[in-house]
Amino acid sequence: MSMKANAGRQPRHLTGRTVLLYFVTFFGVIFAVNFYMVRVAISSFSGVETESVYKAGLSFKNDVEAAHAQDALHWKIEAALQHGEAPGIVITARDAKGQALTGLSPEIRLAHPTDKRRDVPLEFVELSPGRFRNLTPMPEGQWDLVIGLKRDAETLFRSKSRIVL
Repeated sequence: MSMKANAGRQPRHLTGRTVLLYFVTFFGVIFAVNFYMVRVAISSFSGVETESVYKAGLSFKNDVEAAHAQDALHWKIEAALQHGEAPGIVITARDAKGQALTGLSPEIRLAHPTDKRRDVPLEFVELSPGRFRNLTPMPEGQWDLVIGLKRDAETLFRSKSRIVL
């Protein structure tokens, strides 16, 4: 049956020009897709997290010392998500004896886990000594809650926790 169907047709000859056309078309499609993927990757995420890796490496020792000093304070910092009519975050700061910490200024932000350009700084107000609540609305999604508590210009406490809003 197949012999009868092909009996009237001439067989196609594979020429060098045809092979060249297939070869160029195949690699042209590959290069076009690669070019598109590289362009999308570069435009969507720069990949740069630190301005200078060298300076970040030098400051690592200072970061370790600051973490040990923070642990020595034995502060208890709690962040609670409030749901309902006025959703928000309430942060409570207490010392080792359970007394409210005073004179602190919070620097709190929602850090995007994969893109630093999407970080959201949050504005907090002190409700009572050692108790803070955010004023700015919070976007939904998965975020890193970065809490920094300062007294004067010195950061005394810093933490980073993953939350889902």
